[in-house]
Amino acid sequence: MQPIIYGREGWRLTLLWGLCAAIGALFYRLVKTRLCRERPYITFSSIPCTMPPMDRYSFPSGHTLHAVMFCTFTAATSPWLLVVVLPLAGLIAASRVILGLHYLSDVVAGAILGFTIARLGLWGATYGQWSPALS
Repeated sequence: MQPIIYGREGWRLTLLWGLCAAIGALFYRLVKTRLCRERPYITFSSIPCTMPPMDRYSFPSGHTLHAVMFCTFTAATSPWLLVVVLPLAGLIAASRVILGLHYLSDVVAGAILGFTIARLGLWGATYGQWSPALS
């Protein structure tokens, strides 16, 4: 969408988003494999596994991290799209807990990480005067 809205500058924004998403994925995988927090349905037999997980561990929520990161980028570049993106991010976060795949603290940590990585990426792009669309 960004290349359609901002043209050539939109491709730079898309690259920034992709770079931050990759950093987020690497970071949350590193944390997950070091902390090794079991998913709720593994710890508590009363919680059904309603969807097969991608891995065994739950902390932090990578889905929430990326949803909040996308919301943060959208707020900075195309706030008029938040009407769609913000509720979607909320549903993604809630679904992770409802499906028994994450604890609430996993989702909160994922949201904080996603926001932080996005803000750092936006700060770096703005500070380096890399993207006029962020001004």
